[in-house]
Amino acid sequence: MISQELNDQITRVGPGSDAGAVLRRYWQPAALTDELKRGLPLAVNLMGERLALVKGADGELVLATRDASADEAPSFSPDAEDIVLTEGGPSYPAVERNGIVFAYMGPGTPPAFPDFDCFRAPDSHVFAFKGLWECNWLQALEIGIDPAHASFLHRFLEDEDPDDSYGKQFRDRAAHTNMPMTQVLREYPRPEIRVEETDYGLKIIALRHMENELTHVRVTNQIFPEAICIPMSREMTITQWHVPIDDETCYWYSMFTSFQNPVNKDLMREQRLKEHRLPDYAPLKNMSNDYHYNPEEQANLTYTGMGLDINVHDQWAVEGMGAIQDRTQEHLGRSDVAIIRYRRMLRKMIAALGEEGGDGALPMRDDAAASIKGPLSNDAIATTSEWETASHAADMERRAACPWDATV
Repeated sequence: MISQELNDQITRVGPGSDAGAVLRRYWQPAALTDELKRGLPLAVNLMGERLALVKGADGELVLATRDASADEAPSFSPDAEDIVLTEGGPSYPAVERNGIVFAYMGPGTPPAFPDFDCFRAPDSHVFAFKGLWECNWLQALEIGIDPAHASFLHRFLEDEDPDDSYGKQFRDRAAHTNMPMTQVLREYPRPEIRVEETDYGLKIIALRHMENELTHVRVTNQIFPEAICIPMSREMTITQWHVPIDDETCYWYSMFTSFQNPVNKDLMREQRLKEHRLPDYAPLKNMSNDYHYNPEEQANLTYTGMGLDINVHDQWAVEGMGAIQDRTQEHLGRSDVAIIRYRRMLRKMIAALGEEGGDGALPMRDDAAASIKGPLSNDAIATTSEWETASHAADMERRAACPWDATV
């Protein structure tokens, strides 16, 4: 458990806040490219500021300050003709990358984009989407760096046919076997978790030791400051940012990156729009309707009884902690090692900004950021003594068969 003062320091992100100063030194997802079809200006609520995407004098996208009523909801999406810009207010540069408009709200020159797979892949191989969660960004991130939770929160009592799994997480076969990932998570619920610091954040390795001296290896990543990169299937990875709207609400923005085949964007979009409303991308299952909880389903099909979309399971878990989790009452355990390491990193970067006032200590803030590739994010099964080489070999094999340049 931590003090209330420290909890406030690492969660609150408005102008002048400590964590906000760190997040503002990175490109942040501000809108989906799909949303630009609604026309400009486009309302954007980001890190406690009410803004709007507009075209600047040079024709490039800019995030400008807009007038907002005092009782405006964080996810409020006014029509373009109703948006009034604030004369003389702050404005921020914005750029499009593979379906997401990113904005830089910090001081000085924006950092280079790292050469991650989600940015390197052609548009045909990336699909972007987002969803609203009614909670603080930090608890949204922390569920994504907890490998153990998937064996419980996403436990399926029956396994789907992996051939019908396109566009769904944890439904593919595990590595080169015929064993569905849902079966692996269910039958091996206590992973050994290792965490390594990297030039982009943290590499998180979950080892599920199986029979016959085999180990399932799942490599995921925390990309500083508030993104993750995880395997979705043997074909795709998910790079997901947990972007503060304000202190009590956030959007997750995901880039689904395919290595070999172009993404079926129409199907991916159709699947997700069945669970979300437009224009604010709020989930149809939420607190107001108990996330469509079904006790019969809970008894026979899923751990939560809240349907087959695992985003809903995560949403229920993080929103159930309250708008801002009370960490003065928590008790972290062995499986929370990545969460502990991340909080230490965040506190270290907050301190570095406070003491030095510069960006030098922050990950990916120097010229070398543009050369950071990957990251490795996959599932593999190997003999226990060879799990490290097997994971790397599986990644190299997938990259070698890729029609775009995925070399690392």
